[in-house]
Order: sequence, then structure tokens, then C-alpha cells
Amino acid sequence: MRLRRSRCLTCYWHQGMFVVHPYPHGTPTSLHPVAAEILSAFEDWSTPDEAAKLLDHLAPETVAEAVSALADAGALLAEDSPSAARDQDIARHWSAWSPEAPFFHYATQNDYVDSGINTGDTSITRPTAAMPPLFTGYPDAERLLLPRRRADLSTAYDKVLYDRRTHRDFTSAPVSLDTLATLLSTVFGPVHFIDSGHGAVFRRTSPSGGSRQELDAYLGALNVAGVAPGWYHYNSLQHCLELRSEGLTHDEAAHLCAGQDWAGNVAFLVVLAARLERLSVKYSTPRCYRVCLLNAGHLGQTFALTATALGLGPAQTGAFVDTLLAERCTLDNTGHTPLYVLAAGHPHPEPDQAPQAATLGTFTQTPLHT
Repeated sequence: MRLRRSRCLTCYWHQGMFVVHPYPHGTPTSLHPVAAEILSAFEDWSTPDEAAKLLDHLAPETVAEAVSALADAGALLAEDSPSAARDQDIARHWSAWSPEAPFFHYATQNDYVDSGINTGDTSITRPTAAMPPLFTGYPDAERLLLPRRRADLSTAYDKVLYDRRTHRDFTSAPVSLDTLATLLSTVFGPVHFIDSGHGAVFRRTSPSGGSRQELDAYLGALNVAGVAPGWYHYNSLQHCLELRSEGLTHDEAAHLCAGQDWAGNVAFLVVLAARLERLSVKYSTPRCYRVCLLNAGHLGQTFALTATALGLGPAQTGAFVDTLLAERCTLDNTGHTPLYVLAAGHPHPEPDQAPQAATLGTFTQTPLHT
């Protein structure tokens, strides 16, 4: 029987153990690090005897024992087996994003039922921690209190929904402080508080897994009336801006957003930053990082709709320079890290970067059915 190393395979160290983690068909298994060398002998289809010849510096019984363990774990796949066919198919479909994206996707599948790493006799448990603060705040920061009066949000829902577009062209008109304050409080402020059984949590206008509200909002002000350019934290409990770092130019904003010129022309940026402990303290399964990303999407949609209702042009991007953005927001980029960048400004009446409507000719070049 010929065997080949799984193409969907990640190896790592975890709690002092070397772990071979095939996905999605295998079991994460703790083995001796020599397993990595043995796997290299099965880069292409080989029999155990052929592999042993390449590994002649290892005892034959060591190779045989490792091959058996790797096959049981799903790290070595048998030729013409269903597992090998699926492994090849997954590797092909995910090749553009491999290895990071497919590992994250499949390693977090079914982890409500998976027991974790197979070590034979060791149980892996994740530590518990005290409940983190409900809100983020910087009591020593210079503060700007935001107005409580609300800008008009009475635009009809169907108009808001169908008028929502991602904008890339903006005028030089500043956004008023009232408009900014309304947008921030509507999207990120607490609506009401509920009893979680372990203390109070709050709800926003967007869904959040377990109402953990692990996402904080940091404002990069460029062209907002009454707000000096710079980076601020939006304190949603006290409805104020807390200065984190001074100064922000159009060129810097574009640079922080991975060189996208349009980002330098917005009135402001909003960075969604995850305070991971708020979510992980209740949900220990790694799958919940997916929930965190979904929560960012929920907030992004509510932001876009609210900005549209206020007459602004919303934008959003997942392309940004993580480390520099974290530094400007004074995030540690470990337990408090940027996930998503939102933006808004007054939309230009004659945009240059808006896409053209599809024509009949466009559709003749477009496959519509499988």
C-alpha cells in the first residue's frame, strides 16, 4: 500500500507537545518531532519500505511505529482512498489561501463535539479567567464629550436599504459633530442591559454572540467639525471620545489602509478592535473567533445603513496595516487587536470611482449557471 502526506496538514507546538494536525479528516495528535522528518519521506506516493530507505538513519521499528500513528491520525493517506481524494480536492479549492485560511476554517469545524488533541493520556483544558470589564475606558485620557442631541434618523427603511452603497469618492465638507455622535451612539452604544446569569451585559443595535460585545470602536478623525485630527476611543458608556494619539493626515490614513487612496479622503475612519477576553472568558472553543469576525460584519452593516440614513457615504475595508493601526490606536495587538476598518464622509455627487451599471454586453461575458 502506498501512502502520501496529507496536503491539508499543519504541525505546531502546543503546551510543550509537538502536534500533527491534519484537517478536516484527521485527528490532532501529539507525536515525537521526528514525525515531521518521517512525513517528508511521503511527499509523493511511497510505500513504508521505500520511505524507510530514505530514513536509514532511523531504526526500522521507529519508522514503522510512526507511519502507523501518522496513518491513524490521518496525516498519511492511502492511495485511491476517499480521504486522499477529498484531501486533494480541498487543497485545490483552497490553494490561493493556503495554508492559513483552510486550516482555520476546518480546524474550527465541529469543535463543539471534538475533544481536542489526542495525546493518549493527557487531557487538554483551557484556563478560566475572571470576567473582564464590560466597557473599555481610558480614565486618564483627554476627553471630548459628544452632544446628546440626535441627528435626524427618520429616513424610510426601504430607502436606506436600497440607497446603501460603498463609496470611494467624497467631498471636502466636514462631518458635523452631531452627525458623528449620532452614528457612534446608534451603532456602538448600549441599547439596554440584561442579566447574563454571571452579571450584566448589554445589547447593541447589532447582534453579538452571547451579548459579549467584544468589539470596541476607535475613531480616526480627519475632517470632523470640532474634533482635532487624531485617534480616539469611543467610550460608549459615557458617550465621549478619549484621545489616544494626536494627528492624522490624509496620506497616513491611506497608508494605514494598505495604500488605498480613497481612505485618505474620508471624513473619518472607525477601527473595530476585538478585546478577545470578553468572548473567550465565556466561550473557550476556538470556533468562537469565527463568531468574533461575524460580529464585526454585523456592526459594519449597521454602520453602513446608519451612515446612509444620516446622508453620509459609508465605506469599509479589510485591507489595512495591522501593526501600525494598532500602534496608532494604542492597542497591544495581542488581546486587543484590530479586525475591520469602517469609514464615512459626504459622498461626492459626481463620483469617479463608482462602478458602471452592467450592460447586456457585460452579461454575455459572464457565466451565470454551472
